[in-house]
Amino acid sequence: MAERSFAGTVHAPDFPEGLDWLNTSRPLHVTDLKGKLVLLDFWTSC
Repeated sequence: MAERSFAGTVHAPDFPEGLDWLNTSRPLHVTDLKGKLVLLDFWTSC
């Protein structure tokens, strides 16, 4: 079976307004991250 590439075919939505950001001086947008490897770490303190 041939490999399928989805590069450039699926667009991620932008982050919602009003999020609390850590280790950055300003809120980020998806366009700021284009072409970069991104690791999202989801955590809770409950």
